[in-house]
Amino acid sequence: MSQQLLHLVMGGKVVDTQGIEFQDLKDIHVVGFYASYAEAEAAWRSWAQRTVDDAEMKYVIVHLHRLLEPTLAKD
Repeated sequence: MSQQLLHLVMGGKVVDTQGIEFQDLKDIHVVGFYASYAEAEAAWRSWAQRTVDDAEMKYVIVHLHRLLEPTLAKD
């Protein structure tokens, strides 16, 4: 049985386009949770494309499984 890998896709307006500090935490958009990196990447790509004209908007993939269980194999 393989281990569940958990990914979070989220985004919002950032303070600096080179960083990941969000302007307002209450306005973060949680896209969803995904069991594979491929699914998370597809969701990330979709939302990043929708907001491509807004330079302050940034979407990210968070590898929650790495935070919860650092010993899990990388995906």
